[in-house]
Amino acid sequence: MTASRREFLGLTGAAALATAAPRLGARQPRPTNAPIVKPPRLQPGDTIGLIEPASAGFESMPLQIAIETIEALGLKARLGAHVRERYGYLAGSDRDRADDVNRLFADPSVNGIVAVRGGWGCARLLPYLDFKTIAKHPKILIGYSDLTALLLPVFAKTGIVTFHGPLGVSKWNSFNVDYVRRVLFGAEAVTFENVKETNDTLVQTENRIQTITPGVARGRILGGNLSVLSGIVGSGYLPDWSDRILFIEEVEERIYRVDRMLTQLKLAGILDKLRGVVFGNCTKCTPGEGYGSLTLEEVLDDHIKPLGVPAWSGAMIGHIDRQFTIAEGVEVEIDAALGTIRMLEPAVS
Repeated sequence: MTASRREFLGLTGAAALATAAPRLGARQPRPTNAPIVKPPRLQPGDTIGLIEPASAGFESMPLQIAIETIEALGLKARLGAHVRERYGYLAGSDRDRADDVNRLFADPSVNGIVAVRGGWGCARLLPYLDFKTIAKHPKILIGYSDLTALLLPVFAKTGIVTFHGPLGVSKWNSFNVDYVRRVLFGAEAVTFENVKETNDTLVQTENRIQTITPGVARGRILGGNLSVLSGIVGSGYLPDWSDRILFIEEVEERIYRVDRMLTQLKLAGILDKLRGVVFGNCTKCTPGEGYGSLTLEEVLDDHIKPLGVPAWSGAMIGHIDRQFTIAEGVEVEIDAALGTIRMLEPAVS
């Protein structure tokens, strides 16, 4: 997902509002204390459905690499029926992209679902998703970026734990694969902590954390991309935020836009309900042109520090080559001074 997402939002907002659509399974979010549903862990030989729920792919090689990646994990890849389709900048019509999600969840021979890419478009699927069927067939759903608009609604409507992790077109390096294997295959309760490496410098300069408010907190962790999350506030597809740990990340947004989106979460009452905040990477987030700007650090201090809850920035979450696989909805303990996220339970059964 890049800055072009903002163009997509501007171009499609009016069209999306004008499109009549059934609201399948629309209801209030599950209460905070409702039990979660852990999907079965992955086993060698399992089948993974590949979907393109957002932006279209315009070349065949990235999809082929995604297929080979799944196979290199010891799994079998199955393409959604509408993968490779295109409707403008979207990977097919909203109904067709949603149909792939619904069918792959309903198919008992499919053990997990991986999104090939993000971009823009997942939010357009929400009125067409059959959450009742999805709830009957819990399975792993993984991706990030625009997939925030699928991961959080699936958890909110069904209680199924979803996974903020690599896309099919991500870099499946040893760091990312290790966390995927430990969390999704091994059912480990992992402790996530930024790598500590100096490389050719006297002190660590990359992957550093910055504590906003020190302290330790426990709660169920939920979040994703900030702009995608803020874009569906008020839709009825987000979970209850009471006593949650919020994690957020962003890419190629001006600082004032980050400020605006955090302000929206504040005005919506989300920030005041939280037990803790983990801000990942804000990749290529610059002040832009003009006479002056707040820094990202100042924006986070303005919005997060007054909450008085444990919080830090710089976690290895976001549009970066090496990223954690975060299980949406599981109980964790965070330490804002150390910059750690400790899972208190496995995310899969």
